[in-house]
Amino acid sequence: MKNLRLLAPTLLIAGLAACSSPESAPATTTTPDAAAMERTYSVDPAMSAVAWSGNMIGMPGHTGTLKFTEGSFTAKDGHVTGGSFTVDMKSYALTDTGYAPDGSEKGTRAMLMGHLMSPDFFAVDSFPTAHFNITSVEGNTAKGELTVRGRTNPATVEGITLTSDSAHAMASGDLTFNRQEFGVSWKATMKDMVLSNDIKLHIELHGMPK
Repeated sequence: MKNLRLLAPTLLIAGLAACSSPESAPATTTTPDAAAMERTYSVDPAMSAVAWSGNMIGMPGHTGTLKFTEGSFTAKDGHVTGGSFTVDMKSYALTDTGYAPDGSEKGTRAMLMGHLMSPDFFAVDSFPTAHFNITSVEGNTAKGELTVRGRTNPATVEGITLTSDSAHAMASGDLTFNRQEFGVSWKATMKDMVLSNDIKLHIELHGMPK
């Protein structure tokens, strides 16, 4: 009996401990992955550019660059999700070589530049900017509306890549458009026929978080 009396308080304490509620676990918080959050970036015109190329039948083609005036794009989970940007059509620069020396009667870099900017092609005095607006994105392909020389048609940017960190993002992709759909055609029909209708663009956007 004495042993039972000694054991009883021990059993009572053990029972009360077993019936008591367990101590609540400390609350935890999770920080969302930055890549999983949609972010908006303002295009930096000084760092961004469009590289373009056009081909001719039986002759070397031409390449060059154009600069942006403004734009923005959004990104989430490592992919571009939307955006729009405007190109300065007066910012033409030619990057190919083989031009006649300045002062020659024909074939100079300045002559081609003037021709591309004239009403024969992009009429930059009347249409100083071009614009692209993304309407949908699937994977690394963005569909949208391209406006060149005052005309708007559907266009697609393919092969989009995105790299980003907390302070900067770079998005790039390729777009090909048919110049005839935008009224970019030489009035000299026979000369126009030697030019490829396809103009290829490589777009590179550098952006800072808004």
